[in-house]
Amino acid sequence: METLVGLGDGLVAALTPGNLMWAFLGVVLGTAVGVLPGLGSAMAVALLLPVTFRLDPTSAFILFAGVYYGGMFGGATTSILLNTPGQASSIATTYEGHKMALAGRAAQALGTAVIGSFFASIVGTLIVAFFSPVMVAFALNFGPGEYFALTVFSFVAVAAVVSGSVLRGVTSLLIGLAIGVVGIDGQSGAPRFDFGSSVMLDGINVVIVTVGLLALGEVLYVVARGKSAPDFAAIRTGRPWLSRRDWKRSWGPWLRGTALGSTFGPIPGSGAEIPTFVSLGLERKLAARRARRTGDPAENEFGRGAIEGVAGPEAANNSSAAGTLVPLLGLGLPTSATAAIMLAAFQQYGLQPGPVLFERNAELVWTLLASLLIGSVLLLVINLPFAPLWAKLLKLPKPYLYGGIALFSVLAVYAINASVAHLVILLAVALLGLVMRSFGVPVAPALIGVVLGPIAETEFRRALAASSGDPAILVGSGISIGLYALVVVAALVPVIAGLRRRAAAKTAQTDGPEREPVS
Repeated sequence: METLVGLGDGLVAALTPGNLMWAFLGVVLGTAVGVLPGLGSAMAVALLLPVTFRLDPTSAFILFAGVYYGGMFGGATTSILLNTPGQASSIATTYEGHKMALAGRAAQALGTAVIGSFFASIVGTLIVAFFSPVMVAFALNFGPGEYFALTVFSFVAVAAVVSGSVLRGVTSLLIGLAIGVVGIDGQSGAPRFDFGSSVMLDGINVVIVTVGLLALGEVLYVVARGKSAPDFAAIRTGRPWLSRRDWKRSWGPWLRGTALGSTFGPIPGSGAEIPTFVSLGLERKLAARRARRTGDPAENEFGRGAIEGVAGPEAANNSSAAGTLVPLLGLGLPTSATAAIMLAAFQQYGLQPGPVLFERNAELVWTLLASLLIGSVLLLVINLPFAPLWAKLLKLPKPYLYGGIALFSVLAVYAINASVAHLVILLAVALLGLVMRSFGVPVAPALIGVVLGPIAETEFRRALAASSGDPAILVGSGISIGLYALVVVAALVPVIAGLRRRAAAKTAQTDGPEREPVS
């Protein structure tokens, strides 16, 4: 009852004209920034931090929350239309979303993305409001051993989900891990893989890797393919709204994706990438099982543009965004780049997130949560009618379209610290992305390796340091053992599926009609 009263008071405060204006501005800015490759909501909040210094804390955090949620949907737009995620959390959406766009169903992909984002944001925010104490207690059960098990599970799950070949998936993952360890070792202070360059001592910024592999790498690949690249201008825009069949195939992934995102969001270090890829793999397996059960291959559209592959990851993405507020508000522990910037904003206003925040600044907390609900509604109202309009971006001439992507990619990297050396690194990473695409090596495992590799290394060494070198700490809890069991399952599923396909092909070849000899 106390929660309902607090949330009601927060809604009353958030619905004032001034706060509504800040929520609207935040959603619009977040969507615009999310569309630009490599920027993302973290950079937008960081740029707004000095600008909002003179605002009262409530208005500032309403603006930040709108940017955060808006960036989540904006990143999906370019994932679907251009195969270029606006931020890392939208990588999983590219696999089926862009195939839907190539099949003339860009508007449907954008529609299910924004509806799934709305549903997951509402449910995720309500879960945070009602169950934050329980979720904080769950997050506190994670120590270094559990974090390491979680990263290992992420590595195996992503490599198994996004690549048809285990070898290619592991190769991509190893490339990402190699990039992630470049720079000074945080514990020993020893330089690693710096090649004698002082620029490399700070490591390779994740923005450079994301923009290089995804955005600029895609541009180079399209240029290299020449006339054989897809002609977006010839793609039909398609029907502007979701059909009854689209609704039927989307509501289940929305629910499952929301559940996954709400589970992983509060866990420090998990990020939005893990639940989105887990959702993608789950929907792919369910579709394959449905096709086998019904005997209808049309039940499994994965690989040709399955709407489930957009609905599930986008719901997981947005519900995990709400979940990251649990450790931020309840523990003062940021679990994402945007949450880290928001923690700095709390400190800027002299506020200390933690258990006492709900007591000393209850009005701010409840207004912030209520503004997330309002921002979700604004996202739906603003973006759903414009889904067909966004789809028409594909009609732009290819030189202008990809020239713009290349320009924004270079500007995003140059804005980090105005370094020409970083532009050289960007070009090298883009060429790597071109080579990987040319040989059919997926780029997603590499990105996961770059993002989670340093976390895995740090937690592994922390665990061994805490146990005086005893490796038993890595399997010292039920959470760790459960995650390693999932690792084994995720590793065996592709192998078993390959053996079953090979056996089925051999059976079909044996049982097929004998060819008549040519007379």
